[in-house]
Amino acid sequence: MIRGSCLCGEVTYEADSEIYYAHNCHCSRCRKATGAAYRSTVFIPAATFRYTSGAKLVKRYVPAADSYSNSFCSVCGSSLPGQFPWDGREIVGLPMGTLDVNPGLGPERHCFVDSMAPWNEITDDLPQFDGPPPNPFQPRRS
Repeated sequence: MIRGSCLCGEVTYEADSEIYYAHNCHCSRCRKATGAAYRSTVFIPAATFRYTSGAKLVKRYVPAADSYSNSFCSVCGSSLPGQFPWDGREIVGLPMGTLDVNPGLGPERHCFVDSMAPWNEITDDLPQFDGPPPNPFQPRRS
């Protein structure tokens, strides 16, 4: 069971799910939404996700983009899971910083490194992609 919550604890969520994959996204939208060099996210099937408390406190910002939205707690501002279509599937991205349990894996790749912050340096050996990673939706664990 995957569980997570926001900074103030008013919003909690869980998923009994397979994990497709996890990545570090360096796109400008993720950087601006988090205030960090990148957003670390784990991806799961949307059908397995549910808010267990505080769902009415979740706000969502959707810019003019096909596969991006930013969900956050309206009390404390923490990033929260977001649902979006990708490759014909309904996916939920769980911000890894909000997880209250170990998901059993860390980010497996970096994506959108072509727009990463100029002051950031990637110092690990994970694969890097200028855009989205190819064929990312292969289940990793149950």
